[in-house]
This record gives sequence, C-alpha cells and structure tokens, in this order.
Amino acid sequence: MTVRVRIAPSPTGDPHVGTAYVALFNAALARQRGGSMVLRIEDTDRGRYVANSEQQIFDTLHWLGLDWDEGPDKGGPKGPYRQSERLPIYRQAAERLLAEGHAYYCWCSPERLQEMRAVQTANKQPPGYDRLCVGKTRDERARLPGFDPTPVIRMRVPDQDVPLTFNDLIRGPTNAPMPDDQVILKKDGFPTYHLAVVVDDHEMDITHVLRAEEWISSMPKQLLLYRFFSWDAPAFAHLPLLRNPDRSKISKRKNPAARLLWFQEEGYLPEALLNFLALQGWSMPDGREIFSFDDVVANFDVERFSPVGPIFDIDKLDWMNAEYIKALSDAEFVRRCGAFLPGPEVDPGVLVLAPELKTRVKRLKEVCEQVEFLYQGKIELDVALFGTGNPAAPAALLAAESALEPLTADRFDVAAIESALEAAREQRDWKKGPFYGPIRIGLTGKTRTPPNFPMLAALGRERSLARLRDAIAQLNHA
Repeated sequence: MTVRVRIAPSPTGDPHVGTAYVALFNAALARQRGGSMVLRIEDTDRGRYVANSEQQIFDTLHWLGLDWDEGPDKGGPKGPYRQSERLPIYRQAAERLLAEGHAYYCWCSPERLQEMRAVQTANKQPPGYDRLCVGKTRDERARLPGFDPTPVIRMRVPDQDVPLTFNDLIRGPTNAPMPDDQVILKKDGFPTYHLAVVVDDHEMDITHVLRAEEWISSMPKQLLLYRFFSWDAPAFAHLPLLRNPDRSKISKRKNPAARLLWFQEEGYLPEALLNFLALQGWSMPDGREIFSFDDVVANFDVERFSPVGPIFDIDKLDWMNAEYIKALSDAEFVRRCGAFLPGPEVDPGVLVLAPELKTRVKRLKEVCEQVEFLYQGKIELDVALFGTGNPAAPAALLAAESALEPLTADRFDVAAIESALEAAREQRDWKKGPFYGPIRIGLTGKTRTPPNFPMLAALGRERSLARLRDAIAQLNHA
C-alpha cells in the first residue's frame, strides 16, 4: 500500500496550533513510509471564512519546516484541493444517496427546528431530527407548518446495524454515539463536513487519517457514508487533544498559545516548537526530550501515543526553546533576532552581546529589552535609581571614565574592559555592587541588564564614554 495522508485545515482565522500538531505526525508517517501528504483546504463554512487565513496556513507550516506533496498552492493529480472548488462533486454524491434511499430532502425551517429542539430539551429527550420530512414530497411537506421552500439534504441513518464501534490505531476498539439524520448538503449547495470529508478522502486515495480525537463522535456517520457508497474506509487514528492546565481543550478564545502565529510573535524557534509538539501525547522510544523532526520520522509509531490529552505546558516549551537558543551560533542567533530588535538595522553590538543574550532569554522577543540601550541616543536618567552607597554614584562613574579612557577603540573588548575597571575598583577598595551598579544605570537607564563588561564592549569606546560623561553631568545637575 502506498501511504497517503492529509491535513485539512479550515481558513477561519489565525491558524490553530492543533493544525501544526496534526500536520507534524501526518508528515512523519508519510516520510517514514515513502508516501505522500495532501494539504486540503476545508472552506465550506463560508460564514467563518477569512480571506488571508489560507496563506497564513501555508506560511506558518512552512515556517515550522513542514511541507506537503499536493495542495492548492502546488496542484496535483487529485485536485482541486479547495472544497469550495469541488461543489459539483459533492452534489453528485448527495444525489446518488438520494437515488439509493440513503438520503432525503428536508424542508424544515430554522424556526421549526429550533422549536423541535426546545421541546426535546424540555422533555429530556436526546437531540436529533424527528424525520418529519421523511417520505414526503415537496407539496406534502408544504402543507405542514415550518416549511422552507429551499431544502437541505439529510442522510438517512438506518434503524439498526449502525457502526458504533470502530478500530482506532491508537485506542483500539472505540465506541461512538448513535448519530441522527445529519445535514449533508446545505441550502447554499455547500456540503457539511461529514459528506465532504468522506468524498474527498476517497477521491484523493487517502489511506490513513490522523486527526484530533474530537472527531471520534463523527465516526458512525462517516462509516455509514463509506458503506452507502461501497467504498473502503481509511485507517483512523485520533490524536489526543491539546489541553489547558485545567484540562479544557486549548482554544483561541481562552489561550493565546492556541494561535500558531503567537509562537512567531513571541520568538519561539520553529525547531523547538516542532520538538515540543512531538512530545504532546507521543514520546521517543529512548525517552529523549530534545530531538529533530528526522528523529520523529525514524522512530514514529502511532501506537506510541497515549490517548490521554496532554497538558500544553508553556513553561516546558520555554525551557526547550532556551536550550535551542543556547545551541545557536552567535551569528545565527543575531540573524534570528532580526525581527525582534528595537530598530530596523542590526547594531554591531548585538553580535558582541550574543554569548550573554543566548543564556539570558527564553524567547527571542525578550532580546528587545536586553539590547534597547544600543538603539538609544541620550538617555534621560532617573537619578533616584542610583540611590546611595560607597562609592557614591558620581565617584563610581568618574572612576570608570578614567579607567576606560586610555583604552583604544581597537582594544575595547570584554577582557580589556574588565581588567581596567577591576584595577580601578581594587585600587580604591570598593565593593563590586556599589561600583558597577551606577555604571549599569548610566549606560542603560535600567537596573536589570546584561553584564557591564559585554555591554560596554557592545557600545564601543566612544558611545561608552559619552554615556558615562552624560550620566555624570545629569547627576551633577540633579
């Protein structure tokens, strides 16, 4: 069997992190088995359609390093790959079901359906369509209340022998609830999910469906459709849902981390996020926590999934991202920081500070505050930050200026700066805190920054001396 998998996101806003989660394991299975992955855009919900969402799906998945073999942006032999471009295919399938008695027209108005559900709720009856339209012609139904002249098409669920148990590759024999007569083709001619996904997976020769566990309840309706059409169903694996700390399903309404774009905005490395996603309900056979996508491909086994929904632990992701950041070369770190710097250009001092910054940040977004001093001109100091101590702030700044002034620009590096300042401090028998604290504030206007020596080297001789002299002047005029 040639393995063919698919991911089928809906363009209804910022891409969901679950899209990347599902895409990761589908891509791993396809790569491992020498198969293909299809990207299909499920855009039949026109009320929630967002125009730029499709491109965001492509861009964010590519940012993560994931790719596909067929899709709207690439074409392929099984297209079109947007459901909105496949409406005649769904209409033909629905009409076949009508002709064979597996579906029927329903003319019930939204108001009538709402009243029906209210009665069912009041009587504590299970929800579901009451089949008022079954067996009726249009004229017969029009003589009854709650008639809508534009019908939908509903599938007709048999009274018995409904497939309520199926084999899941992760969970084994799995039960699902009894379905009711679902709408499969809406008034506007667009299919609902259940018809479209079955038709598309069949037409696109999908052999394995790896998707979120929320679709388990849909399995009986979809398996019925496969039976009605006399098609072989693919193998199914329902991945555990990503969950918030309170065990609720992670959603864009409640958790910013549900937005895939949020990870770009915060400065997570794509390889770190992909590694983290691979640990959500799955694990490497040797227990490693840091590994690459190639490692996932080499070791992927769907049976290694736990059916229990994993907690999406941002603290652990921060730790993992920090480990990936530390492993970057200084030049690569600076390149990745580009979008998070305070200005449009990379100040040369950022490269000087890179070794320090790589150990101080968990997300690249945090770099901005750490290097802000490099992008500032004259800093208006809050003299209250200097406080009191021995030495007094002006004395510390004057001593630093005197120690650094003899250094030439080409020797203004961390080692030379440290040697000069330490000699000045020891000569005066000053403690480190009271001496270096005012220097830090004078250079940056802040009390929490990278270490002084790398900061001075990053600023360079002329800017460093100018900052110290300006700080002395502001203190003298305070």
